[in-house]
Amino acid sequence: MDPVGVAAAPPRAEAGPGPAWPSKCPWGAPKAAPMSCSLADVMSEQLAKELQLEEESAAFPEAAAVAEGPFITGENIDTSSDLMLAQMLQMEFDREYDAQLRREEKKFNGDSKVSISFENYRKVHPFDSDSSEDEVDWQDTRHDPYRADKPTTTPKKGFIGKGKDITTKHDEVVCGRKNTARMENFAPEFQVGDGIGMDLKLSNQVFNALKQHAYSEERRSARLHEKKEHSTAEKAVDPKTRLLLYKMVNSGMLETITGCISTGKESVVFHAYGGKYVHYFTNEEDKVIPPECAIKVFKTTLNEFKNRDKYIKDDYRFKDRFSKLNPRKIIRMWAEKEMHNLTRMQNAGIPCPQVVILKKHVLVMSFIGQDQAPAPKLKDVKLSGEDMKKAYYQVLNMMQQLYKECNLVHADLSEYNMLWHEGKVVWLIDVSQSVEPTHPHGLEFLFRDCRNVSQFFQKGGVTEALNERELFNAVSNLNITADNEVDFQAEIEALEKMNEDHVQKHGKKVSMFPSDGDPPNCGE
Repeated sequence: MDPVGVAAAPPRAEAGPGPAWPSKCPWGAPKAAPMSCSLADVMSEQLAKELQLEEESAAFPEAAAVAEGPFITGENIDTSSDLMLAQMLQMEFDREYDAQLRREEKKFNGDSKVSISFENYRKVHPFDSDSSEDEVDWQDTRHDPYRADKPTTTPKKGFIGKGKDITTKHDEVVCGRKNTARMENFAPEFQVGDGIGMDLKLSNQVFNALKQHAYSEERRSARLHEKKEHSTAEKAVDPKTRLLLYKMVNSGMLETITGCISTGKESVVFHAYGGKYVHYFTNEEDKVIPPECAIKVFKTTLNEFKNRDKYIKDDYRFKDRFSKLNPRKIIRMWAEKEMHNLTRMQNAGIPCPQVVILKKHVLVMSFIGQDQAPAPKLKDVKLSGEDMKKAYYQVLNMMQQLYKECNLVHADLSEYNMLWHEGKVVWLIDVSQSVEPTHPHGLEFLFRDCRNVSQFFQKGGVTEALNERELFNAVSNLNITADNEVDFQAEIEALEKMNEDHVQKHGKKVSMFPSDGDPPNCGE
């Protein structure tokens, strides 16, 4: 029975006597009739949510307060609850941490085909992300729906299907698709395109050709990178050479490096101003640096030394240290060889650059010239007849000193390696290839030097200039008598063979060239 209906019914009169019933309902005061509402209020979604929250709060007050924390929006934030604020801050911190984690993952993987995932270290579950359900971050997924599926592999039995529908692993279509998929294993710089998406089918012949080309390009790229990082180019230095030059400047040995003054097949020469006293040297006293210095940087490109190793491997001073398996040591040995040759020449009083210091493949010497202007080469200077004659006798005297006192043969003597300094003196430079006369080809090198010197001064108008055979005998005192050049060179080769046999028999310390400068005794 509806209590409202009972309360609204009028009290019935009693037929018999007795106490009268009260006018009020025994079950309590009647409630007021509910207010009528419109259809729009009934269909309101916001009203339904409010009624739902009221019922849940009335039934479970504590659980509702905790559960509604993460779903709080910016419109109804209750800042009075510390728990609510803590949950919001923790959620925001977790999102920032995940964003930083994704950036680190992307930076760590780069363009590598093999990627490392930091998914296990994320704080926020993917469904808690700010993005909607329809938005997907494809960088965080393990499967890209826009990428075509790779062809399925053939089972171990080697075929698929039965009867007429059988397909073996040698099928043209299957092999073509597999070859297309295998192109993704090429180097990253080798662009292969989206062959899988286009259902491209490559034959074995085409795939093998592309594979060989990819490997060739990868090796070529590595060679270019090695050449760029570890070799000096014309008028430039590599990072290691630049570091050596910086150290020389910072130590005070050099004040400043002005620029390049000469380039050649095997080296680059820079001009620099010298510093003060140097403590750069170990186990030696401090040396005075010349006001102007020449820095000779030997090129570390190996192609420049393909035909130069014969000057070192057959030189008995460096023969034990020569190793063709490590060509970069040859370059340092080349610089060391020039330092030792210049030291011998300087001790004998031959005009040549003074050695300051050698560091790996960088040789610092005194500068032949003035105010950054190098002394001109004999081929570039125009001399009078008297000066040309004077220069010829200076060169003849230096060749004899070099052979007898220094026990050296220049091996590349020409007007390109002789400087005319201060208008009166000839200076010798570029002696890195100089060898001892005991070298298996030492006499051949000497005869070539004599030919270059004789032809230059004869063309310069020096009538007293000897021909190459006379100059060779004047320098070496061998007195070879031959009517023509062919017989002369044949005798030179015979002497070199005797010298080589003598040195191999008695050792490099006991050679056919006495230390007092006398000509070799070829009759032993």
